[in-house]
Amino acid sequence: MSRLDAAEAPRDCQLCPRLVAYRRANAAAHPDWFNAPVPSFGKETARLLIVGLAPGVQGANRTGRPFTGDYAGDLLYATLRDFGFTKGTYAARADDGLELVDAMITNAIRCVPPQNKPTPAEARTCLGFLTARMAAMPRLGAVLALGRIAHDAVLSARDIKRSSATFDHGAAHDIGGGLHLFDSYHCSRYNTNTRRLTEAMFRSVFADIRKFLD
Repeated sequence: MSRLDAAEAPRDCQLCPRLVAYRRANAAAHPDWFNAPVPSFGKETARLLIVGLAPGVQGANRTGRPFTGDYAGDLLYATLRDFGFTKGTYAARADDGLELVDAMITNAIRCVPPQNKPTPAEARTCLGFLTARMAAMPRLGAVLALGRIAHDAVLSARDIKRSSATFDHGAAHDIGGGLHLFDSYHCSRYNTNTRRLTEAMFRSVFADIRKFLD
């Protein structure tokens, strides 16, 4: 099996030179951080896959678990809890014992990018991991894309033209095979501080997902 046939990137992944260099710089400055491609969190039997952009430098890149250790995770995991997708208590650590229920979280780009901005080439290079991740989930019924880059990555993984499913907060798209794609603005601190995304808007998307799955 080649690396891009696998659902998870190897810890020493060398596919994107710029991201490798940034990982090494972070490792030199913070040797106690995770500083590697961040693996998906959750079980492959889940019906919901949440796709983010990329690990945050002081969030998942530090802790080694998606959306763990930064504001985006605080909002995401609190919302997941309220809609019955978690068990245990989120404490912003990879070893807090939190479990996902019928959900998995991953990222379109598995390594932290400088300034949280992956290049189009890096997104294309990492696409194989997302494609394999989705294919390895036999019960998958709903995908939540957090932001346009995640939305576009999901469409590419399904070989669907972007023009046939336009990104818009709160939109839902039938992407074939019984699979639905739900869109939300990313739950970043910037988006919530500017009110581009409110907690009510975010909860509304999860209410739609819960209704669809149930």
